[in-house]
Amino acid sequence: MKILLVEDEPYVAGVINKGLTEKGYSVSVAPDGNTGLKMALAHSFDVLILDIMLPGMNGMELCRKLRENKINSPILFLTALGTTENIVAGLDAGADDYLVKPFKFAELEARLKSLNRRKNLVVQEEEDVQYLDTLRIDFRSKLVEQEGKPVALTSTEFRLLEFFVRNKNRVLSRMEILEKVWGIDFNMGTNVVDVYVNYLRKKISSNPDKKFIQTVVGMGYMLKV
Repeated sequence: MKILLVEDEPYVAGVINKGLTEKGYSVSVAPDGNTGLKMALAHSFDVLILDIMLPGMNGMELCRKLRENKINSPILFLTALGTTENIVAGLDAGADDYLVKPFKFAELEARLKSLNRRKNLVVQEEEDVQYLDTLRIDFRSKLVEQEGKPVALTSTEFRLLEFFVRNKNRVLSRMEILEKVWGIDFNMGTNVVDVYVNYLRKKISSNPDKKFIQTVVGMGYMLKV
């Protein structure tokens, strides 16, 4: 796996670089956003790891510019700001996942493997188009419309919505969602599922009082139709 790490803290960059290199990954390091952009445009990487607080061009802006330049490789944000608002801002910029500092190296490696697997995942098709109230979901083109208007979803949000739709009226545990949507097969104490579910709810519901995705206390979530 070829990885681009954009991190301005030498110690953090060194630790991540050393750990990933010892695991057999090919790692390139950029110390700031502008250098990271040039490297990403000049070379092909399987996964990009971006710190958010970067000199010159911050991680959010870098992520947006990468997507504008049709760089579709999975992007993982590293952030010391773990609030839902900051995470949502990162996802909205085009990132596929996030990891809050400080983190365990095993968790970082698991996220990277998952993102790389998901990049090449072929989903078994059932019906090409399904409807959820006023929501139209086209699985082949990966387009979602709400009352005829496009709904902008990241690739991870779309996979999450698809998993719920294909398992409607079933209670899905957080671990099952992690395994099927992220490919993470062990409990890392992450709240990534909760963050993504809350964000997806806001995007697909035209009526704030009507939640398609319901919380089942102590068990997980269910798409009830």
